[in-house]
Amino acid sequence: MTEGSADVSRRGFMRTAAGAATAAGAAGTVAAQEEEGGDGGGGGGGTPDYGGWFSNTSNFDETADATGQDTVTVEVGTQANGGAFGFGPAAVHVDNGATVEFEWTGEGGRHNVVSDGDGPLESGDAVDTTGVQYEHTFEEDGIYKYYCVPHESLGMLGAVVVGSDYPTADSGGGGGGGGGGGGSSAAPAVPESIKSLGVAASVVMTATLGLAYVFMKYGGDYDTPE
Repeated sequence: MTEGSADVSRRGFMRTAAGAATAAGAAGTVAAQEEEGGDGGGGGGGTPDYGGWFSNTSNFDETADATGQDTVTVEVGTQANGGAFGFGPAAVHVDNGATVEFEWTGEGGRHNVVSDGDGPLESGDAVDTTGVQYEHTFEEDGIYKYYCVPHESLGMLGAVVVGSDYPTADSGGGGGGGGGGGGSSAAPAVPESIKSLGVAASVVMTATLGLAYVFMKYGGDYDTPE
């Protein structure tokens, strides 16, 4: 084989090697994205992790889905915990940017709305009245826990879940308080299938580049037999 044809063969081999390495890396990336949920973008959602917050709250069953609404109403003084000592619903999921209006029913005595920990909810002194007495617009994702000061010991507790970035029971996120924007979900574990695929892709790329090096250094006769 002539020197010119050898150079052509080398260039052809390098193009093939580069294509194989690129394809292996792309296959690993696509498979990893599919394993994590499709397009590899952010996600969130899941069952909110309240920790033991509602262990003493009789009217908590599940988180009410109020996403898609600009304004959501939570009643203050619903029948729960042995009297009108509940928030209704006890837990509600809203979109980021939604406004939650707290509407007093006038039952159960004086109530107020106060965040657990260093949170944004503070309606002031407990009052015995009716109608919407307090509202708050949530602008950061998270879980915001709150309670009624006079009836906290009776289980008059509530929570607002905002957006999609919040601790979930599925990810084992801690039931951190409602302060600030709530806690972030724990980093997800990397599935074993993705680890194996990454190793396989690395082996393919390493072998391809190794062959390319040998070919470039020592050449070879790759003429097609007649």
